[in-house]
Parts: sequence; C-alpha cells; structure tokens
Amino acid sequence: MSIAMPPTPQALKVPEVMTALRLSRSKVYDLIRSKQLESFTAGRARRVPVESVRRYMQNRIEETD
Repeated sequence: MSIAMPPTPQALKVPEVMTALRLSRSKVYDLIRSKQLESFTAGRARRVPVESVRRYMQNRIEETD
C-alpha cells in the first residue's frame, strides 16, 4: 500500500513566505510593493508563487557575490 503525499504548493500565503524567508509581515509586504516579490490576489487573499520566492533568494545570493 502506498501513501499519497500532498501536492507541493505552487503559491504561498504571506505567513508562509514570512516563515520561509524569516522576515516580518511588513517586510514581506514591502517586497511585494517594490515588485521584488511577485504576487497575486485570489479574491481577497494575497498569494506569492513559490518560484517568485526562489527568484528573490537567488537574486539576493547573486548580489552578495
């Protein structure tokens, strides 16, 4: 018997982004406003694509090199 794993999320809630990046809520919203993190709304909910978080981290790594 195999157990199905839950699918990997493609978009994160703001608190999940806060946890992933170890940043405050206001800093995450600052990054969204400044277009450093792409996001979209689904109804009233703000979501950040996982790929956007990956790109942000990669850009930050490249800036430090």
